[in-house]
This record gives sequence, structure tokens and C-alpha cells, in this order.
Amino acid sequence: KILIDVYTNWCGPCKMMMKNTFTDPSVIAYVNENYYAVKFNAEGNEALTFQGTTYTNPNYDASRGNGRNGTHEFTMAIAPVNGRVAYPTIVYMDENFRILSPVQGYMLPAQIMPILSYFGDNAYQEQSWSDYSAAFNN
Repeated sequence: KILIDVYTNWCGPCKMMMKNTFTDPSVIAYVNENYYAVKFNAEGNEALTFQGTTYTNPNYDASRGNGRNGTHEFTMAIAPVNGRVAYPTIVYMDENFRILSPVQGYMLPAQIMPILSYFGDNAYQEQSWSDYSAAFNN
């Protein structure tokens, strides 16, 4: 599976998630065993090609430095929830690069572990998230 951490340079919750969640030994071990992890700057200026389509950030303004900037086209392709983008967003994809779900918001290790295992263990194929999360025992 693929896990994409969609972040921005100015996002406080993104920095907190990096410091408090993605450094947790159990999160690190589970992600390393079950995912190919990618960090993607949602407002960066790098062009990228994904599944034959090239994505850019035509509204990028280099004079803004590490402040708020234009939203990358790839961000808009993978990360919206109900038409809106928020940071951080973790996008979960299957082995064929199909989006399983973008999940928005800051999460502590105890909050992200059920989501990581829901997709990582393929529970999403047999069980609703509400049933799975209610029964999850970390």
C-alpha cells in the first residue's frame, strides 16, 4: 500500500504530526512493514507525473518562501474530502495506486494506528470503518 503525507511548510499541525506521530516506534514499525511512505508538499513547485498525467503548481509564487502558496494540482487530485483540502492529510492508496481514502487532520499515534491497520491489513475490503474502529484493540 502507499501512504502519502500531504503537508505544507507553514502547517503547525503537520509539524506536530511529524514530531509526535511519525516518530512513534509502533507507527514507524507498522508503516515500514505495510506501506511505501511518501511526503508530498501540497504547495510545492515540483512537477510530477503520476499515472500518465503531469501535475504542476501553476499558482506557485517563489517570493512567498515558506509561507502559504498556491495549491499543487496533485494535491487537488488526491487529497480533497468533500471538495476541500486541509493539512495534514494522509492519503491511503492500494497497491494499484487507487485512492482508498484521504484522511484529514492531526492525529496522535493511538488515533492513526486503527486507520493504518484498517487499510494495511485489508480490513476495508470486508468491514465498514465504523465497525472496524469500534472493535479495534491497539
